[in-house]
Amino acid sequence: MAEVGKGGFPSADAYGRSLKGFGVNILVRDVARSVAFLTEILEVEAVYAERDFAVCRHKGQDWMLHSDASYHSNPLLALTGDGAIRGAGLELRLYGIDPDAAAARAEAAGHTLLQAPADKPHGLREAFLVDPDGYVWVPSVEKAAG
Repeated sequence: MAEVGKGGFPSADAYGRSLKGFGVNILVRDVARSVAFLTEILEVEAVYAERDFAVCRHKGQDWMLHSDASYHSNPLLALTGDGAIRGAGLELRLYGIDPDAAAARAEAAGHTLLQAPADKPHGLREAFLVDPDGYVWVPSVEKAAG
């Protein structure tokens, strides 16, 4: 049985050892603010969240959020610690999330809409939304046949 940490979530050691395949870890200034964006705007699941760390899930895929404070020994902080925009050049795509509804929630909450929902030639309807740290999230669904 896996060692259990806070709130029934596995301990950091047990969770780290369980990771396989490909992982995404997003360095953010404020974990709670980022979790709020993801859960309220994009309606993803927050599997676990505390002050400096969170695990989010969408359609069975997990990714992690770490605060700057939790990254004290990681060299990536040297690139982001000066307050620079963090997400430049990266698209984080979430398939199966209505881009029109997500864009409306984002605008209502005062987030930046980089590109309004639109049908694209590659068969998807998508929007480009900017989170509080500058990461660009792209919710999308299959565009209507026609």
